[in-house]
Amino acid sequence: MGPHRFVRKEGVMPIEVHTNEETHVIDMKITGTLTKDDYAQFVPVAEDAIRRFGKANIYFEMHDFTGWTLGASWEDLKFDIKHFTSFSRIAIVGDRAWEHAMAVLSKPFTKARVRYFDRSESAQARAWLIENQ
Repeated sequence: MGPHRFVRKEGVMPIEVHTNEETHVIDMKITGTLTKDDYAQFVPVAEDAIRRFGKANIYFEMHDFTGWTLGASWEDLKFDIKHFTSFSRIAIVGDRAWEHAMAVLSKPFTKARVRYFDRSESAQARAWLIENQ
């Protein structure tokens, strides 16, 4: 499926989502700070992919990512609880120490295997997501 690019009123594109029917990967690139409105745009795309795939993998890449607003944190928690068993593997790709910590902290909220990769390892992250398929 083609890319979904979500643009805020201010013209900022904080999220880009691609879904791959063959590999069952939901590819998400995040920039800046996520808001509750951002979740309202991309969650339906992710949930549609989960319905089609059954079980999915997530490639979650962060560029200049500064975190979540409080409203977005709540939406993220609701999404995680709803989809506790929907994912097999989650690759978190970034370039900051706290992004690595985020991979560790997210493990209790999913049955998926979660692994952090440095941005220079994006090819390895993608390969890890589809190995043993």
